Amino acid sequence: MGIKVFKLPDLGEGLTESEIVSWHVAEGDAVQLNQILGEVETAKAVVELPSPFTGVVRTLHEGPGTTVSVGEPIVSIEVEDQGQPDDGGNASGEQLQQRQPNLVGYGAAAERNGRPARRPRRIIGAAGSTSVPAAQMAATGAAALPVAQGTERGPTAAVTDREPAGPVREPAPAVPAAERPRSTPPIRKLAKDLGVDLAQVRGTGERGLITRGDVQDFHDASAAAPAGSSAAAPAGGWLGGAAGPETRIPIKGVRKLTAEAMVASAFTAPHASSFLTVDATASMELIQRLKAHKAFAGLKLTPLTITAKALCLALARHPELNARWDQGAGEIVQQNYVNLGIAAATPRGLTVPNIKDAHRMDLRGLAEALGELAETARAGKTAPSELRGGTISITNIGVFGIDAGTPILNPGESAILAVGAVRRQPWEYRGDVALRDVVTLSLSFDHRVVDGEQAGRFLADIGSILSDPGMALTMV
Repeated sequence: MGIKVFKLPDLGEGLTESEIVSWHVAEGDAVQLNQILGEVETAKAVVELPSPFTGVVRTLHEGPGTTVSVGEPIVSIEVEDQGQPDDGGNASGEQLQQRQPNLVGYGAAAERNGRPARRPRRIIGAAGSTSVPAAQMAATGAAALPVAQGTERGPTAAVTDREPAGPVREPAPAVPAAERPRSTPPIRKLAKDLGVDLAQVRGTGERGLITRGDVQDFHDASAAAPAGSSAAAPAGGWLGGAAGPETRIPIKGVRKLTAEAMVASAFTAPHASSFLTVDATASMELIQRLKAHKAFAGLKLTPLTITAKALCLALARHPELNARWDQGAGEIVQQNYVNLGIAAATPRGLTVPNIKDAHRMDLRGLAEALGELAETARAGKTAPSELRGGTISITNIGVFGIDAGTPILNPGESAILAVGAVRRQPWEYRGDVALRDVVTLSLSFDHRVVDGEQAGRFLADIGSILSDPGMALTMV
């Protein structure tokens, strides 16, 4: 039997790290080739990891919630020995790199397993040999090597299970002050984020490895209260029953990606906004009639559905809004297709998956696509491909009871439409005042690409369809 180490593969999209979401297996479980071992969360999506080997899980190197860099070990699997040269147990090596990624990870082709990795043996001193201090071996990982390094002729050390025939050279004493604290890159990053000096942290992991819990406990124990406040909880307690005056949340995953994207957008594209409040009573009545129609049975129809269709129709008349700024080429690129992004608030944070070729869909097709997109996003299963290539976006702030706002552009797009809450309120109707269903539309646009007149006419066309759905016939 031998041990194969599966290292976190490159999941594409230029991503360099992932967070372990969950394991579907436990140590001691038998696994088959391509069986799903667990899930990792990148900054864009949750991805399943299939096993590249058939065997028995011996070690899960990291637990859920741990951030792992590409190329770091995540699971060790004991496999049968079939006499092939050992490749070092690197499951993310050349063979895996030749395989192409898919929506659930890389998968694996069957391969012949290498010879087993041996347990570390005692190193016996010999004439002319140079002993390696045990503490140094532990710090560098040399103790895990199956054999001692030497030359083909006149080996400097021998590996044996038996007691040495001669005197054993005692290892040189370790110098703790010169050693680097044992920790993994994610733990060092966490310590940096929290301002913790790892040299002061006592590791409780295997062979003194510093764990995430060690860093967090050290930070919690040494955190000072803000100036002018007491570390002790006031009589009324902290907000929301918190344990202390501050709660620090690591910036990672979707939050990190969103922050980077929003900063890039806000400080690159000059944002401008327009607002339009319209009487959408006719659209709300249309929704009720369509819900009773057999062609729309079982589908969820909302104001967002009607607005999405209205936006696609309006883009055909105002393609300037469906464009992007290409700084390198010195061009404005008008896209003659609509990949409609829908901002989705999920447990993982804000994501903007898009509906490909939304301009080709009828109202029923859009309703189906919106339902599937929302369900997939809530489950955290949005594929990376669904987050790329958007041309324009909609954010439905009305679901939070908000009337209007100034949304920030999704990077690479020139417009985003915010749909406010539909409210029953007094409105002028046929020369009188009546209670009507009123909604506010908020449009943000890149003023490098779109002029105020173009944005205004585009927004007015959407509003006219919501006020009178029959106007859609004049835009086809």
